[in-house]
Amino acid sequence: MRRVAGMLAALVAAGGLAACAPEASDRPTVVVTTNILGDIADNLVGEEVDVVTLMPANADPHSFELSAREAASMRSADLVVSNGLGLEEGVQHHVDAAASDGVAQFVAGDHVDPLGYAGTDAADPHFWTDPTQTARVVDALAPVLAEIAGDGADAVDAAAAAYLGELRELDAAMSDTLGSIPADHRALVTNHHVFGYLARRYDVRILGAAVPGGTTLAAPSASDLQELVDAIDDAGVTTIFADSSQPDRLMQVLADEAGRDVRVVSLFTESLAPAGEPGDTYLDMMRRNLQSIADGLHP
Repeated sequence: MRRVAGMLAALVAAGGLAACAPEASDRPTVVVTTNILGDIADNLVGEEVDVVTLMPANADPHSFELSAREAASMRSADLVVSNGLGLEEGVQHHVDAAASDGVAQFVAGDHVDPLGYAGTDAADPHFWTDPTQTARVVDALAPVLAEIAGDGADAVDAAAAAYLGELRELDAAMSDTLGSIPADHRALVTNHHVFGYLARRYDVRILGAAVPGGTTLAAPSASDLQELVDAIDDAGVTTIFADSSQPDRLMQVLADEAGRDVRVVSLFTESLAPAGEPGDTYLDMMRRNLQSIADGLHP
């Protein structure tokens, strides 16, 4: 009897778990590599398509990696959306494997006006710091998502039009705010090169970065850091900026070595914040960064 009772209890528990398990969705699935692009895709598809974002909040897009289950999700997706331009260094081989399996691909970097890093042949992948480049990506991505959404295509089109309107408002705000900073103070020092597109769009000078190139996986030399300290002193910089997803030790060293008081201010540049926290969407991240930059650079 005890054995029978135990079996009954197990069956009841299993039934309860089955009842609580979510039903599999019959909606198309789009797998997105970075959380910035994941947020943009979410805004475009609404309830019409399931969006799976692989990169966790506060992660480094250059170095994050995937579990076996996450890698497999790419191969069963209806579409894989990636940034491209060399950003996702830790997962690019999984993106390539999914493409080899015939999974449809959308590479955001194929639809922007790309910048190169000074003195190199490498492309700058951080296009989203200029909302007009993000708008180019939305223009190209929306029809692809609308086709996947099927009967929900009109909803995707409407969401894309609304989102493009918000990007235009963001661009105008950035132009006004950054343009109000005196030109000789409109100079950025960051932990690595992420603001090239912003600089091109809004006439901002990139004074330098602690880590050379556009990847966080590089390492600066002592002479690199000394040159940057000298540039900070020569330009009279009082605020330098560090990515919230990266340790700010190098930036603190630069601030300590400078010949004046220099603050280190954190920005969300390559990853969104966790859900429910400031900077948890692309638009909010950009607006908060804009305010932090303006506060730091205004004399």
